[in-house]
Amino acid sequence: MSGISTDGVMAIRNAILQKNAALRDVAAPVNGGAAGAGGVGGAKPGDFTSALKSALEQVDGLQNKAGQAAEAFERGETTDIAAVMLAKQQASIGFEATLQVRNKLLSAYKDIMSMPV
Repeated sequence: MSGISTDGVMAIRNAILQKNAALRDVAAPVNGGAAGAGGVGGAKPGDFTSALKSALEQVDGLQNKAGQAAEAFERGETTDIAAVMLAKQQASIGFEATLQVRNKLLSAYKDIMSMPV
């Protein structure tokens, strides 16, 4: 029987939990330490706007990178089609995720606006 043993799985699980706790401890001072379970305890009013702007800039950067990689491939500067396709897929997934967030925000806005006062 050459399967994975229960002890091995539990050891991996414990290692993951320890790394997760270490990352949480490192991130706590960055977030103000008072975020609590909800993660919005010490949020500043502009945090959502800046987070959204940062996400849009990242997606734009991915799309620019994919466009440059495709142009370089078309000019013959690179022959690595896998890297070009990977960059295109990353840009596509980033755009789709951004689109889904926008759709959810728009839906929430419509729900809020249709609530009776």
